[in-house]
Amino acid sequence: MKKALTLITMMLVCSGAFAQRMYIDDNNQVPLRTGQGIQYRIIHAGLNAGTPVEVLQHDKESGYSLIREPGGKQGWVPTRYLTAEPIARDQLKRVQQELERLKAENARFNDTSKSLAQQTKELETQNARLTQTNEQLQEELLRIKRISENAINLDRRNRELREENQQLKSEVELLTADNMRLKSNADTEKMLTGAGLVGVGILIALVLPLLKPKKKSSWA
Repeated sequence: MKKALTLITMMLVCSGAFAQRMYIDDNNQVPLRTGQGIQYRIIHAGLNAGTPVEVLQHDKESGYSLIREPGGKQGWVPTRYLTAEPIARDQLKRVQQELERLKAENARFNDTSKSLAQQTKELETQNARLTQTNEQLQEELLRIKRISENAINLDRRNRELREENQQLKSEVELLTADNMRLKSNADTEKMLTGAGLVGVGILIALVLPLLKPKKKSSWA
């Protein structure tokens, strides 16, 4: 009868949602039995320390708990062999694994940090080159602006000189025309003066004999 109740209890608990995850404590091996006591048959030779199990039921009076081991077998073990936390060995192993993971992550972080530092250095060098190139371009731009301003000034001055030259040409042409006119006038005056002198000479030659007194004839 007790055996039947145990089986019924196990079936009911198997379908329940109250399973609790616990661990076999630091004992070397814990046998899994069909009932609550050492008189019941062992269905698992021994669960090793640290083995995770599902606790399906606790019986405070008997001090036994119904569990399901990772292989799927269900049975009873003394409750004192169960612990809610992983055993120290497993905890240490997990801590070591976590430490190794953190070390690996730290190494990756260091590598990334070195890579970023190198990239930063390269970017600083590139920025320095770009700054220098920009300064050179600024100087070249100023030089081109000065050349452009000088070219504009030279072009304006050239136009002014061309205008002045054209004006001077016009003045030279006027002066040349005036000089030719004056020369023509001078030649005309010379001709008139010469003609006048010739006329005066002729007049004198004609009048002078008339002004000489006539000699008296000895026959008078």
